[in-house]
Amino acid sequence: MTGTGHIGAAGTGEPRPPGPREPVAEGAGLARSREEDPHDPGPRSGGGEPAGRGLRVAGLSVSYRTARGETPAVTDVSFDVAPGETYGIVGESGCGKTTLSRALGRHLPPGGSITGGGVTVDGVEVLDLSPADLRRWRTTSLAVVHQEAGSSLDPTMRIGAQLAEVLRLRGRGRAEARRETVSLLARVRLPDPAAIARRYPHQLSGGQQQRVVIAAALAARPRLLVLDEPTTGLDATVQHEILDLVWTLRAETDAAVVLISHDLALVGRLCERVGVLYAGRVVEEGPAAEVLASARHPYTSALLASVPPLGVSRHERELAAIPGRPPVPGEEVRGCAFAPRCALADDLCHKEPPALEAAPGGARRARCHHTDRLLAISPGTTGEAAVPPPGPACGTDAPRGVPLLEVRGLTRKYGRTTVVDGVDLTIGRAEVLGLVGESGSGKTTVARAVAGLGPRGTGTVALHGRKLAANVGRRDARDRRRVQMVFQNPETSLNPSHTIRTILTRAVHGLGGSLTVAELAARANLDDHLLDARPDRLSGGQKQRAAIARAFAGDPELVVCDEPVSALDVSVQAGVLRLLSEQQRLTGTSYLFISHDLAVVGYLADRIAVMYRGRIVEEGPAGRVFSGPHHPYTASLVAASRARLDGPESARPAGETTATARANGSGQADGTAWMDGSGQADGTGQTNGTARADGTGQADGTTRADGTTRADGTGRASRTGRAGAAGCGFAARCPLRIEGLCDSADPPVVETGDGHSVRCHLDAGDLPRAAFPVAAPGPPGVRDARDLRYVPERKENGSV
Repeated sequence: MTGTGHIGAAGTGEPRPPGPREPVAEGAGLARSREEDPHDPGPRSGGGEPAGRGLRVAGLSVSYRTARGETPAVTDVSFDVAPGETYGIVGESGCGKTTLSRALGRHLPPGGSITGGGVTVDGVEVLDLSPADLRRWRTTSLAVVHQEAGSSLDPTMRIGAQLAEVLRLRGRGRAEARRETVSLLARVRLPDPAAIARRYPHQLSGGQQQRVVIAAALAARPRLLVLDEPTTGLDATVQHEILDLVWTLRAETDAAVVLISHDLALVGRLCERVGVLYAGRVVEEGPAAEVLASARHPYTSALLASVPPLGVSRHERELAAIPGRPPVPGEEVRGCAFAPRCALADDLCHKEPPALEAAPGGARRARCHHTDRLLAISPGTTGEAAVPPPGPACGTDAPRGVPLLEVRGLTRKYGRTTVVDGVDLTIGRAEVLGLVGESGSGKTTVARAVAGLGPRGTGTVALHGRKLAANVGRRDARDRRRVQMVFQNPETSLNPSHTIRTILTRAVHGLGGSLTVAELAARANLDDHLLDARPDRLSGGQKQRAAIARAFAGDPELVVCDEPVSALDVSVQAGVLRLLSEQQRLTGTSYLFISHDLAVVGYLADRIAVMYRGRIVEEGPAGRVFSGPHHPYTASLVAASRARLDGPESARPAGETTATARANGSGQADGTAWMDGSGQADGTGQTNGTARADGTGQADGTTRADGTTRADGTGRASRTGRAGAAGCGFAARCPLRIEGLCDSADPPVVETGDGHSVRCHLDAGDLPRAAFPVAAPGPPGVRDARDLRYVPERKENGSV
């Protein structure tokens, strides 16, 4: 997105009137010496850029007009970003991240104003530009990629026309802009760019829409690129592809990049430096690797403790949710803003606000009176209680026998497209089954079928051995009470015209639950004053807690959770996960838990099932699924979750080797395949050279084609479409495929022990044990067949 509004717009509305800041002459922002500038961010790593290049934010303050007067939202924020560098900004919802990102391009909503400081990009003082100059600057120097890519695309214009508008704003002629549009779509690895250019935004998947917005940023060749939660809600592989494109965009444009995110792992993978924002102020800043490894501020440490590590379950470690809440804008705060929530706070913290000063250990700054005390505490320590010992209600010790839920031969179609293909699942009493897979793999369709929603089809869903009706309206009151659902968007289950108290009261009476409204609210950690508020007055985390309380109103035996924490920041996510864990421990309720975040699933689930293109390809205890031997698809998901974007060598997982690249029949080098610890790719020592789309089918940006997929009537690629298709659905993407077998015969189920099964033609001993990325179809030479990293095009002789 360039400017504001849709991707072709140079800006909408008039820029803000000058605030009460001292005007700074254009280009003067970086000419002042550090001694003369009280807001200078100080020394940082990775310096060496000439003065005037990159982004410099000095003492930036933003406020909003409210009924109480001017309310500060961002206060005295300073940092700088060199060309080609990525600076991450993290913090909870409401801490000022989005306000700060909007202020960088003077995109504040009505009522917002910049009250102090400066923003300089390549020597241009943005806050001093006239309206006409600001529009030109946004067109030529600024690009923004939002969380919701669809909001940046005009729904009434074809994709090609929108990209052509961006190019024409940069001086291209009509014919040249049309030609370059297709080239841009190919550069962001969209299949059949000419066809994509003719589509409307609603005909693209979320990942494809995000690629189009990145293509617009490539066209604009900005000097400042702002990424505001660009991958929230995307699955691990699509997220990694988007990050890979951002990496490429940064390298090609040499732009200064600001990444706004609540995903600490994402920031650690993509950013050189990071600033932690709390209550509108920077409380810690420094190299990302150092800040995220050993925090120098209690708030940063608490955020890190809220993140579930990949492969660590709730039985091993309880997540440490941050108690209390951040101060709302305009709330009077004495002393340190974090003191009411901080385990280290003393009288000094409550009385005197700390300054942002150099902290021990590297080029670090922290706003804390007790940095020395934090050094003596292990990272992530917050004083939370230990994990309660597993009891009868925990999934690991739950009674077996007849499963609580049995799904047999479940098949569902949308039109002629098969989205769930013969799925079998079982969930025991007091057990949590995690369901993972890429977008479009059929997870939500399975969840809705269990809950009695969605289309009809073949197969059975049985509870306690008794078949349930396919439609929830045909289930009796007892069955409806026993199976409840928590949606990704809690507003779908909360009536906006009712208070939370009314919603819970109606649920208790309608479902015949044994708990009172007060007891439900207490279990869900909902404050009493929230019960008399309507949903629109609650934060995202509070709404999700209310939705969970409603789901438990009827004492359910099974709760289906469909991406319940995907849009929440890490501290709120930790609180909701702890709530779900505690509810399961107290009540013995079973969960079908769906998420694209493998760490979240691994934390809560006892067993995990992995879906690809409508089929279960792996199932077993969570630890075995993550540690291997994996199905090759599972290995790709784990690799995408762990991979860093540090360049070719550092991106390779430890202990892995690669086979030598050789030319395929097209004359293009096919790269190499990641291999397991044995050093053999498929038992023959050869890579197959065909781990990419074969041109007989079209893939969308999320789930790629293997030759059996056909475009459906809407003009977008079919996501599953496997009905009657022979062979493994993952064969076209698998670097371990066996030629003549994987693409022609359905794979058998391989048992590896301890209830762990993998649907694959490889023997158990040949399944990968170390996670590896897989091939992704795309223009030859743009993408290495091994993984999702950008590599330059190779010539036939191996040179670059």
